[in-house]
Amino acid sequence: MAEETWIGGFHAIEAALDRHPERIREIAVSAGRDDRRVNRVRKLAANAGVKVSDRPDDWFARLTSDGRPLRHQGVAAKLALRPAGDESALADLLATAGEPPLLLVLDGVTDPHNLGACLRGAEAAGALAVIAPKDRACGLTPAARKTSAGSSERLPFIQVTNLARTLKDLKRQGVWIVGAAGGGPTSLYECDLAREPVALVMGAEGSGLRRLTSERCDQLIHIPMAPGVESLNVSVASAVCLFEFRRQRLGAS
Repeated sequence: MAEETWIGGFHAIEAALDRHPERIREIAVSAGRDDRRVNRVRKLAANAGVKVSDRPDDWFARLTSDGRPLRHQGVAAKLALRPAGDESALADLLATAGEPPLLLVLDGVTDPHNLGACLRGAEAAGALAVIAPKDRACGLTPAARKTSAGSSERLPFIQVTNLARTLKDLKRQGVWIVGAAGGGPTSLYECDLAREPVALVMGAEGSGLRRLTSERCDQLIHIPMAPGVESLNVSVASAVCLFEFRRQRLGAS
Protein backbone atom coordinates (compact mmCIF):
# COMPACT_ATOMS: atom_id res chain seq x y z
CA MET A 1 0.00 0.00 0.00
CA ALA A 2 1.24 3.48 -0.89
CA GLU A 3 2.34 5.76 1.94
CA GLU A 4 -0.33 8.26 2.87
CA THR A 5 -0.21 11.64 4.54
CA TRP A 6 -2.34 14.69 5.15
CA ILE A 7 -1.43 17.77 3.15
CA GLY A 8 -2.86 21.23 3.71
CA GLY A 9 -3.34 24.42 1.74
CA PHE A 10 -5.38 25.31 -1.30
CA HIS A 11 -2.54 25.36 -3.84
CA ALA A 12 -1.24 21.91 -2.91
CA ILE A 13 -4.70 20.34 -2.86
CA GLU A 14 -5.88 21.93 -6.09
CA ALA A 15 -2.68 20.77 -7.80
CA ALA A 16 -3.27 17.20 -6.59
CA LEU A 17 -6.91 17.31 -7.77
CA ASP A 18 -5.79 18.57 -11.15
CA ARG A 19 -2.94 16.15 -11.74
CA HIS A 20 -3.52 13.06 -9.62
CA PRO A 21 -7.07 12.91 -8.24
CA GLU A 22 -6.82 9.12 -7.97
CA ARG A 23 -4.25 9.55 -5.19
CA ILE A 24 -6.58 11.56 -2.96
CA ARG A 25 -8.39 9.42 -0.41
CA GLU A 26 -10.53 12.19 1.07
CA ILE A 27 -10.67 15.95 1.59
CA ALA A 28 -11.64 17.74 4.80
CA VAL A 29 -12.83 21.34 4.99
CA SER A 30 -13.56 23.52 7.98
CA ALA A 31 -17.19 23.03 9.03
CA GLY A 32 -19.47 25.92 8.14
CA ARG A 33 -16.99 27.53 5.77
CA ASP A 34 -18.64 28.77 2.57
CA ASP A 35 -16.40 30.95 0.41
CA ARG A 36 -15.04 31.00 -3.11
CA ARG A 37 -11.87 29.00 -2.42
CA VAL A 38 -13.61 26.25 -0.47
CA ASN A 39 -16.39 26.03 -3.05
CA ARG A 40 -13.83 25.66 -5.80
CA VAL A 41 -12.22 22.74 -3.95
CA ARG A 42 -15.65 21.17 -3.44
CA LYS A 43 -16.40 21.47 -7.16
CA LEU A 44 -13.06 20.03 -8.23
CA ALA A 45 -13.44 17.17 -5.76
CA ALA A 46 -16.98 16.40 -6.99
CA ASN A 47 -15.77 16.32 -10.59
CA ALA A 48 -13.00 13.90 -9.57
CA GLY A 49 -15.28 11.71 -7.45
CA VAL A 50 -13.40 12.51 -4.23
CA LYS A 51 -15.28 12.56 -0.92
CA VAL A 52 -15.35 15.86 1.00
CA SER A 53 -16.02 15.91 4.76
CA ASP A 54 -16.75 18.86 7.06
CA ARG A 55 -14.53 18.84 10.15
CA PRO A 56 -14.49 21.04 13.26
CA ASP A 57 -11.60 23.36 13.98
CA ASP A 58 -10.28 21.17 16.82
CA TRP A 59 -9.93 18.27 14.36
CA PHE A 60 -7.71 20.41 12.12
CA ALA A 61 -5.72 21.49 15.16
CA ARG A 62 -4.64 17.88 15.72
CA LEU A 63 -3.20 17.43 12.22
CA THR A 64 0.59 17.39 12.11
CA SER A 65 3.36 17.48 9.50
CA ASP A 66 6.89 16.41 10.43
CA GLY A 67 5.82 16.50 14.07
CA ARG A 68 4.54 20.06 13.83
CA PRO A 69 1.00 21.39 13.40
CA LEU A 70 -0.11 21.20 9.77
CA ARG A 71 -0.56 24.56 8.07
CA HIS A 72 -3.88 23.91 6.38
CA GLN A 73 -5.87 27.13 5.67
CA GLY A 74 -9.00 25.25 6.67
CA VAL A 75 -8.63 22.53 4.05
CA ALA A 76 -6.67 19.26 4.13
CA ALA A 77 -6.43 16.14 2.00
CA LYS A 78 -5.30 12.60 2.70
CA LEU A 79 -2.96 11.76 -0.15
CA ALA A 80 -1.33 8.58 -1.38
CA LEU A 81 2.14 9.96 -1.94
CA ARG A 82 4.06 9.71 -5.16
CA PRO A 83 7.24 7.86 -4.20
CA ALA A 84 10.70 9.03 -5.16
CA GLY A 85 12.25 7.41 -8.20
CA ASP A 86 15.59 5.61 -8.37
CA GLU A 87 18.45 5.15 -10.82
CA SER A 88 16.26 3.02 -13.09
CA ALA A 89 13.57 5.70 -13.21
CA LEU A 90 16.22 8.29 -14.08
CA ALA A 91 17.48 6.13 -16.95
CA ASP A 92 13.93 5.84 -18.30
CA LEU A 93 13.44 9.60 -18.11
CA LEU A 94 16.64 10.28 -20.03
CA ALA A 95 15.82 7.67 -22.66
CA THR A 96 12.46 9.26 -23.42
CA ALA A 97 13.42 12.96 -23.11
CA GLY A 98 12.24 14.81 -26.19
CA GLU A 99 14.86 17.57 -25.97
CA PRO A 100 18.25 18.08 -24.29
CA PRO A 101 17.36 17.56 -20.63
CA LEU A 102 17.96 20.02 -17.84
CA LEU A 103 18.46 18.32 -14.47
CA LEU A 104 18.81 19.81 -10.99
CA VAL A 105 21.08 17.88 -8.63
CA LEU A 106 21.04 18.70 -4.91
CA ASP A 107 24.09 17.66 -2.89
CA GLY A 108 23.26 17.42 0.81
CA VAL A 109 20.21 19.70 1.04
CA THR A 110 18.60 18.73 4.35
CA ASP A 111 15.94 21.39 4.94
CA PRO A 112 12.51 20.27 3.63
CA HIS A 113 11.43 23.83 2.87
CA ASN A 114 14.53 24.35 0.73
CA LEU A 115 13.85 21.08 -1.08
CA GLY A 116 10.24 22.05 -1.72
CA ALA A 117 11.26 25.45 -3.05
CA CYS A 118 13.91 23.83 -5.27
CA LEU A 119 11.30 21.48 -6.72
CA ARG A 120 8.98 24.39 -7.42
CA GLY A 121 11.72 26.43 -9.12
CA ALA A 122 12.94 23.43 -11.12
CA GLU A 123 9.48 22.70 -12.48
CA ALA A 124 8.95 26.35 -13.42
CA ALA A 125 12.27 26.39 -15.31
CA GLY A 126 11.39 23.25 -17.27
CA ALA A 127 13.74 20.79 -15.57
CA LEU A 128 13.27 17.11 -16.37
CA ALA A 129 13.87 15.96 -12.77
CA VAL A 130 15.49 16.77 -9.44
CA ILE A 131 18.14 14.34 -8.17
CA ALA A 132 19.39 13.94 -4.60
CA PRO A 133 21.25 11.30 -2.57
CA LYS A 134 19.29 8.98 -0.29
CA ASP A 135 21.61 9.54 2.69
CA ARG A 136 22.29 12.79 4.55
CA ALA A 137 19.72 14.67 2.49
CA CYS A 138 16.06 15.53 2.74
CA GLY A 139 13.44 13.35 1.09
CA LEU A 140 9.84 14.08 0.13
CA THR A 141 8.55 14.92 3.60
CA PRO A 142 5.10 16.47 4.03
CA ALA A 143 6.75 19.86 4.62
CA ALA A 144 8.76 19.56 1.39
CA ARG A 145 5.66 18.57 -0.55
CA LYS A 146 3.63 21.48 0.80
CA THR A 147 6.38 24.02 0.10
CA SER A 148 6.62 22.71 -3.46
CA ALA A 149 2.99 23.83 -4.05
CA GLY A 150 2.24 20.68 -6.04
CA SER A 151 5.55 20.36 -7.90
CA SER A 152 6.44 17.23 -5.91
CA GLU A 153 3.44 15.50 -7.51
CA ARG A 154 4.35 16.55 -11.05
CA LEU A 155 8.13 16.73 -11.28
CA PRO A 156 10.08 13.47 -10.87
CA PHE A 157 12.24 13.41 -7.74
CA ILE A 158 15.05 10.86 -7.93
CA GLN A 159 16.97 9.56 -4.92
CA VAL A 160 20.22 7.76 -5.73
CA THR A 161 22.46 5.57 -3.61
CA ASN A 162 25.76 7.10 -4.76
CA LEU A 163 25.63 10.65 -6.11
CA ALA A 164 29.21 10.70 -7.42
CA ARG A 165 28.55 7.51 -9.39
CA THR A 166 25.32 8.93 -10.77
CA LEU A 167 27.15 12.05 -11.99
CA LYS A 168 29.74 9.84 -13.63
CA ASP A 169 27.00 7.86 -15.38
CA LEU A 170 25.34 11.08 -16.57
CA LYS A 171 28.64 12.22 -18.08
CA ARG A 172 28.89 8.95 -20.01
CA GLN A 173 25.47 9.74 -21.47
CA GLY A 174 26.60 13.13 -22.73
CA VAL A 175 25.22 15.28 -19.91
CA TRP A 176 27.39 18.32 -19.10
CA ILE A 177 27.81 18.59 -15.32
CA VAL A 178 27.85 22.16 -14.03
CA GLY A 179 28.51 22.78 -10.35
CA ALA A 180 27.60 26.05 -8.66
CA ALA A 181 30.24 27.10 -6.13
CA GLY A 182 31.21 30.42 -4.63
CA GLY A 183 34.76 30.00 -5.86
CA GLY A 184 33.82 28.74 -9.31
CA PRO A 185 36.10 30.34 -11.93
CA THR A 186 33.37 30.98 -14.53
CA SER A 187 30.49 33.41 -14.21
CA LEU A 188 27.01 31.96 -14.72
CA TYR A 189 26.48 34.53 -17.47
CA GLU A 190 29.59 33.43 -19.38
CA CYS A 191 28.33 29.84 -19.81
CA ASP A 192 27.11 28.70 -23.22
CA LEU A 193 24.58 26.01 -22.34
CA ALA A 194 21.77 26.67 -24.77
CA ARG A 195 21.73 23.25 -26.43
CA GLU A 196 23.67 21.01 -24.03
CA PRO A 197 22.04 18.35 -21.91
CA VAL A 198 22.90 19.88 -18.54
CA ALA A 199 22.87 18.80 -14.90
CA LEU A 200 23.14 21.75 -12.52
CA VAL A 201 24.63 20.67 -9.19
CA MET A 202 23.88 22.74 -6.09
CA GLY A 203 25.40 22.21 -2.66
CA ALA A 204 23.87 22.83 0.74
CA GLU A 205 23.89 26.40 1.97
CA GLY A 206 26.99 26.92 4.07
CA SER A 207 28.92 23.75 3.28
CA GLY A 208 28.50 23.91 -0.50
CA LEU A 209 29.48 21.07 -2.80
CA ARG A 210 31.26 18.09 -1.29
CA ARG A 211 34.77 17.45 -2.61
CA LEU A 212 33.94 14.29 -4.55
CA THR A 213 30.86 15.92 -6.06
CA SER A 214 32.89 18.94 -7.12
CA GLU A 215 35.50 16.69 -8.75
CA ARG A 216 32.79 15.07 -10.88
CA CYS A 217 31.76 18.41 -12.38
CA ASP A 218 32.84 19.39 -15.89
CA GLN A 219 32.57 23.07 -15.05
CA LEU A 220 32.34 25.14 -11.86
CA ILE A 221 30.45 28.42 -11.98
CA HIS A 222 29.53 31.25 -9.64
CA ILE A 223 26.67 33.74 -9.53
CA PRO A 224 28.01 37.30 -9.75
CA MET A 225 26.68 39.18 -6.73
CA ALA A 226 26.97 42.66 -5.30
CA PRO A 227 29.92 43.32 -2.98
CA GLY A 228 29.40 42.16 0.59
CA VAL A 229 26.93 39.37 -0.26
CA GLU A 230 28.50 36.00 0.50
CA SER A 231 25.83 33.52 -0.54
CA LEU A 232 22.21 32.90 -1.45
CA ASN A 233 19.73 30.39 -0.12
CA VAL A 234 20.10 27.20 -2.17
CA SER A 235 16.58 27.41 -3.58
CA VAL A 236 17.13 31.01 -4.69
CA ALA A 237 20.55 30.22 -6.17
CA SER A 238 19.24 27.19 -8.06
CA ALA A 239 16.36 29.24 -9.49
CA VAL A 240 18.76 31.96 -10.67
CA CYS A 241 20.91 29.39 -12.47
CA LEU A 242 18.05 27.34 -13.89
CA PHE A 243 16.33 30.37 -15.37
CA GLU A 244 19.58 31.58 -16.95
CA PHE A 245 19.83 28.20 -18.65
CA ARG A 246 16.20 28.50 -19.73
CA ARG A 247 16.78 32.03 -21.05
CA GLN A 248 19.65 30.79 -23.19
CA ARG A 249 17.61 27.92 -24.57
CA LEU A 250 14.64 30.10 -25.41
CA GLY A 251 16.98 32.54 -27.14
CA ALA A 252 18.53 29.76 -29.20
CA SER A 253 15.25 28.18 -30.31
